[in-house]
Amino acid sequence: MRSKLFVPGTRPELFAKALGGAADGVCFDLEDAVSEPRKGEARDAVRQLLHGGGTAASGKTVIVRVNAMDTPHFADDVAAVAQPGVHLINIPKPESPAHVRAAVEAIERAERANGVATPIGLLLNIEAPAALRTAAELALAHPRVAGLQLGLGDLFEPLGIARREPAAIQQAMFAVRMAAGEAGVYACDGAFADIRDADGFRAEAMLARNLGFLGKTCIHPSQIAIANEVFRPTDEEIAHACKVVEAARVADAGGVGAYVVDGKMIDIPFVIRARAIVESARSLGLLPG
Repeated sequence: MRSKLFVPGTRPELFAKALGGAADGVCFDLEDAVSEPRKGEARDAVRQLLHGGGTAASGKTVIVRVNAMDTPHFADDVAAVAQPGVHLINIPKPESPAHVRAAVEAIERAERANGVATPIGLLLNIEAPAALRTAAELALAHPRVAGLQLGLGDLFEPLGIARREPAAIQQAMFAVRMAAGEAGVYACDGAFADIRDADGFRAEAMLARNLGFLGKTCIHPSQIAIANEVFRPTDEEIAHACKVVEAARVADAGGVGAYVVDGKMIDIPFVIRARAIVESARSLGLLPG
């Protein structure tokens, strides 16, 4: 999921366009993009979309961001959107592992009521200091947690930290990526609010990519192509990864533990990375199956 496009739940006229666009994932938002008086309207619009079955035909990762657990909207949101065809429910501001498990219980109840056969995963937002400190614990709270998503605006602004401060961004990204790595889940980068600043979006996406993030959130269609390009393995990376995977196959057959590919010493960690690149390239149609 190189790119994930947010679509406000109050904009049903954009739903089909988003599902037919170039983003790998589409996140229908019931939280920040929806004003308080329109929460019910947004919930009903997304529920109608999911009931229509059009999301499955899109081939995209379908996500719904519900309202936080401490709001009066959470239970109704989950009951409405835990539907067949939803891959992930995005949980804002998780406070503790117990909160994560309580969210799973609510989703399980809704799945039973709505006839969901395939369990829906959780994408947890890391957007508060306590969540950043305990991110690995949150990710390990339940097997349904699929990934962590960094929210820099919510994390930085209340603390007076400049949203564009490179040192702060890098430290927060690194902490989330290490927590995701400890839990064995992926890390997804959050939104970049300045739609006009394509260079800034690209630079932040490149930093996230270099720190091992899966992809980046987009709040405007103009950001999708940049995210897809940045998080696509390069031709050089694919070529080198293919060499490493083949060299590993030969080395394993010969009982060799370490060897050289393109002048670089290769052992297990590099093979793991190479296999991930090859798998990514195959999933994007850049290599034969």
